[in-house]
Amino acid sequence: MDWKIELVAIPVTDVDRAKSFYVDQCGFNADHDHQVNPDVRFVQLTPPGSACSIVLGTGITEMAPGSQKGLQVVVADAAKAREQLLSKGVDASPVDVQPWGSFVYFADPDGNTWSLQQIPPRP
Repeated sequence: MDWKIELVAIPVTDVDRAKSFYVDQCGFNADHDHQVNPDVRFVQLTPPGSACSIVLGTGITEMAPGSQKGLQVVVADAAKAREQLLSKGVDASPVDVQPWGSFVYFADPDGNTWSLQQIPPRP
């Protein structure tokens, strides 16, 4: 039986600011934005090519804004992904080359942290 991660909650203080960051600056797809009731707003966003989405909103998680640390996304080219982020105003780290991959780090406006990993060629 497959177990697939489908959705990860991202705790934020300002839903519209976070949605704009992920869609306009990081290039995520805006899948859903529904005000379910006065206490719950559900915003689902998906990184390009990903089978897993993120959800942010109100009434979604009890985590403190900015407390989601170390989310990782695999990309084909870390340097190119970094340039895309920089061109949209995202403060992205230099490429960190390790034997197990090349990494770029960034944070959203609330301090939730992400890494982009370029997996090295396998022998």
